[in-house]
Amino acid sequence: MQRIRKYLDLVKFSHTVFALPFALTSMLIAAGGLPSAWTIAWILFAMVCARTMAMTFNRIVDVRFDAENPRTANRPTVTGEVTLGSAWALWGLTSFGLFLSAAMLNPTCLILCPPVWLVLNGYSLCKRFTAWTHLVLGLALGLAPFGAWIAVTGRIEWAPIPLCLAVMFWVAGFDILYALQDEEVDRTLGLSSLVTRFGPKRAILVSRILHLLTVLVLVEFGEMLDLGLYYFGGVGLVALILLLEQSMVSAEDRSKVGIAFMNANAAISLTLLIATCLDLFFA
Repeated sequence: MQRIRKYLDLVKFSHTVFALPFALTSMLIAAGGLPSAWTIAWILFAMVCARTMAMTFNRIVDVRFDAENPRTANRPTVTGEVTLGSAWALWGLTSFGLFLSAAMLNPTCLILCPPVWLVLNGYSLCKRFTAWTHLVLGLALGLAPFGAWIAVTGRIEWAPIPLCLAVMFWVAGFDILYALQDEEVDRTLGLSSLVTRFGPKRAILVSRILHLLTVLVLVEFGEMLDLGLYYFGGVGLVALILLLEQSMVSAEDRSKVGIAFMNANAAISLTLLIATCLDLFFA
């Protein structure tokens, strides 16, 4: 059990609550309710494999930087509690699991799997050469609702794009806030973020613009698909939580970044999922 806990800590398994509810929201809307148990099972398996693969790759390629950062120096790959060989094995196994789940869902999912695989792994290298790495992370998580939609329909359609954009803007916005913790370390190590490029005040302004766009795109998504009052009520709650999240962080006071990151963002994704379920099953 101790070893399992180390692997769960390695990939921050608790953070799965961020993207998974959005994928399930997309799945439910695409199906107009619950799809088959087969589809649900393979979507869940794909999500777990995709996130585990991406996080494991991040821990492998960033082990040198993690060792220099007090916030990340206790990660299992740094301390040796999980060896790099074991991490590579986990990465390979979950990469295979992602492709297997895509193949079991439908041919379109399998065709699109290689570029998705590249995005999910490529994010971890972006901080070395671009300050806009936050948007790449947003894209990686934003692919989750797109993939879930295709898993249900077997087709590439425009309908889920606003939801994908909303996730991308939302994730990029909170990742900018999260990067405030590492400003000095990133400067020392030569790593890029909007915080190191433009300074904390301007970076926070970009974060707020991205979160405003998140709400606007969620509204557009609901209008496009003619969703009901429960959904729009959920979007209203999301807007309030985003406002609270932004109010907790400033350039001068970064002490609540961790609370804003975990609690507020978990509440956002779960709120929209619950609102969508109410809209589909009880409206």
